[in-house]
Amino acid sequence: MKTKAAVLWEVGKPWSVEEIELDPPKAGEVLVELKASGMCHSDEHLMTGDLPFALPIIGGHEGAGVVKEVGPGVSWLAPGDHVVFGFIPSCGRCASCSTGHQNLCDLGALMGGGRQITDGGARHHARGQDLGLMCLLGTFAHHTVVNEASCIKVDNDLPLDKMCLLGCGVVTGWGSAVYAAQSKPGDTVVVVGVGGIGANAIQGARLAGAKRIVAIDPIEFKREKAMEFGATHTASSMTEALPLLQDITWGTMANKVIMTMGVGDGQVLAEAMALASKRGRVVVTNIHPALEMTANINLLDVTLMEKQVVGSLFGSGNPRADIPKLAGLYREGQLDLDGLVTRTYPLEGINDGYEAMRKGENIRGVLVYD
Repeated sequence: MKTKAAVLWEVGKPWSVEEIELDPPKAGEVLVELKASGMCHSDEHLMTGDLPFALPIIGGHEGAGVVKEVGPGVSWLAPGDHVVFGFIPSCGRCASCSTGHQNLCDLGALMGGGRQITDGGARHHARGQDLGLMCLLGTFAHHTVVNEASCIKVDNDLPLDKMCLLGCGVVTGWGSAVYAAQSKPGDTVVVVGVGGIGANAIQGARLAGAKRIVAIDPIEFKREKAMEFGATHTASSMTEALPLLQDITWGTMANKVIMTMGVGDGQVLAEAMALASKRGRVVVTNIHPALEMTANINLLDVTLMEKQVVGSLFGSGNPRADIPKLAGLYREGQLDLDGLVTRTYPLEGINDGYEAMRKGENIRGVLVYD
């Protein structure tokens, strides 16, 4: 079939929205008509080269849609089912999946190549070339073919233009606070960077019972939004937050510091560590450039104060359990997904949406497909 998609042909070039050829699903695969896709900063890393995935590639990894066709062997999904894509597939059988760490599934190792899990082939084609898929999904498209390992079924009455956000940013941010940071009632939590991930780290810390949540972002609009999501204090920089934390915690500092900047910078980790208390934990969630090999950190501080630095991928969670869980929190009014969506765009507006993200005008831009 023919459909439309946003393709990245070269690093540093804009997204090209064009017609592509899409093959039918093979064994273990699903054809999905997408209804919406979040515009995550990680797709921007494709354009800058910070994520060196193979090109050409269809972008997008935060999507939701309706199943139109299933391939041989797919028994638990049927046409008409609504699905959210998990940006890391989960096989359910590898050591990580079977011990409750679906976010680290062995299938994730295939993402850089962008080809189908079953045979390494491509189902998407344009200009006489095979196309890769961002995170094996390619949600910047009206239709896509993905492996069933990437699909999480959700109730058909839930709005897909909000559910799409559960495929990456919401689970990543929420889980960074709840699972990776292990935020607890009464904690002081700092969130550095209030975008699509940081906003949900704030919500996660609030739901975990944090007493104080300090949101740090240089953009006033994002600091204002942070207060709507549950922050109790804001600062424009980690330097500005230092005396604030000393004051509100009587010098004990933050129990948890969660790094959710658009692009990580190893040179600022020392600042983050300075905000952490004795036995405090710094969670590194934001993506760093692939070739960055150094970080500025006081190792004596690590030893003498027993401070911790931990990484978190997909919120250190289990998407097959956490996506339905968070959908339920949204249904009950305990998780704000509506407020995350600053603007919506058609597929043809993708470059406008990313320009707004660069300017700090969006918490999350969402592509909505008719």
